[in-house]
Amino acid sequence: MTKYSLAALLAAGVLAGGFATSASAADLGGNCCADLEERIAELEATTARKGNRKVSLTVSGFVAQQILGWDDGEESNVYITDTGSVSIGSHFKFTGQATVAPGWSAGYVLKIEAIQNDSLLVDQNNDNGIANSASALVGNNGSSSALSVESSYWFIKSENLGRLSVGKQSSAVDNQAILPDGSGTLVVANYIQYENNAFFLRRTNGNLSGIRFGGIADCLPLNGGGGTSADCDGYPNNNIRYDTPTYAGFSGSASWGEDDIWGVSLRYSGEFNGVKMAAAIAYNESSDENGPGALANGSDGASFSAAALQIGAYLEHVPTGLFAYGAYVTEYDNDNFAPGEPEGDNFYIKAGLRTRMNSLGHTIFYGEYGENNDKMSTENFLAGITDSNLRQYGLGVVQEVDAAAMSVWLAWRHYESEANCNGKLTAGSAAGGDLDTGCTGANSLNLSAGNNDFEDFDVIKAGALINF
Repeated sequence: MTKYSLAALLAAGVLAGGFATSASAADLGGNCCADLEERIAELEATTARKGNRKVSLTVSGFVAQQILGWDDGEESNVYITDTGSVSIGSHFKFTGQATVAPGWSAGYVLKIEAIQNDSLLVDQNNDNGIANSASALVGNNGSSSALSVESSYWFIKSENLGRLSVGKQSSAVDNQAILPDGSGTLVVANYIQYENNAFFLRRTNGNLSGIRFGGIADCLPLNGGGGTSADCDGYPNNNIRYDTPTYAGFSGSASWGEDDIWGVSLRYSGEFNGVKMAAAIAYNESSDENGPGALANGSDGASFSAAALQIGAYLEHVPTGLFAYGAYVTEYDNDNFAPGEPEGDNFYIKAGLRTRMNSLGHTIFYGEYGENNDKMSTENFLAGITDSNLRQYGLGVVQEVDAAAMSVWLAWRHYESEANCNGKLTAGSAAGGDLDTGCTGANSLNLSAGNNDFEDFDVIKAGALINF
């Protein structure tokens, strides 16, 4: 896929990170070997490449941290957090490759996330979150470690036939609708609720509800297991994946793994008459009983299956720097896990300008808007939420610093939300419960029966990301 800018290299399971700077060759004059030691030292200082005689080793990654200020209408505070986890947070990656035969190679990828304070897990009561990272918490069976294995797989690649990879890795659909975004603002502004996922919605009476933002920006294939907004296959899992070569700008992927999760995707990128174009479409389905969503407890005792379709596209007029990006995701309840639960959807749009205002690199200005409609988690649906809406809009600026392989940003986001609670019994509640069981009773969502409006939620974040 064409990579348009530094920050566009970053998304759910294919974020690469890492830049290698080649050393300039010394002028070969009369005494060609006088500066040999100096040239060797320079090469060693400007590359992170090593390995045995057959297999190379490249070390890459990035570090990203931000200052996160928030206001929920009653309380406000400032935290220091990572930018999120699961490919968009600080990490280091080992990549190796060896030539097997002309046109054929074999290699491996080992990616370790190093998250200290995942923005996905902080809330009004926890400035350090309930664990260091969502990747460790969900992907590594409840671990709270600051280090987690995000990817570990080997691959065989043919220049003409494509690549086959096996192990823990992003599926064929992970973040596919996000990846076309070549604006340079992908990390700062996308449809995933990275900065407010775990925060509780505050009622207009000043009390906190029992619903977190992620609880009305969920995804059925993960069923409350970390899917936030449109990230419907957001965790690298154990799978086998095939990626085609690129033909006339088109490429595709397919993957299958776990028990069972499968997906397919198709991508395109190209440039015509000064206009860059990129687009992706992907479909995934999950019936995994042991995944983050534990999709096993259908109302009839049968295994549950859910699916999602995602579409994303990006356009940029290169001479002027004007750009626009949009994405749409809809979910499908294939096996009627919770009778009556709606199939939600969400859309997201962003537009702005990439321009050079100084010698550092591009400056990118953007505005964004998005909605999550009826994307409540199954848990919240069973507790009484019958419909919900979450709207977001914001503005921001990103400064790319080319000489340091770095991006610096300042952004503001505003959220508005509402949910209707009809008092439906929470799953497992005693028969004959009253209207308050799910909405306002003990251990409930702490909502009123009927429509509930919540306080607006504002976020200001300033941070930086630097590649190595």
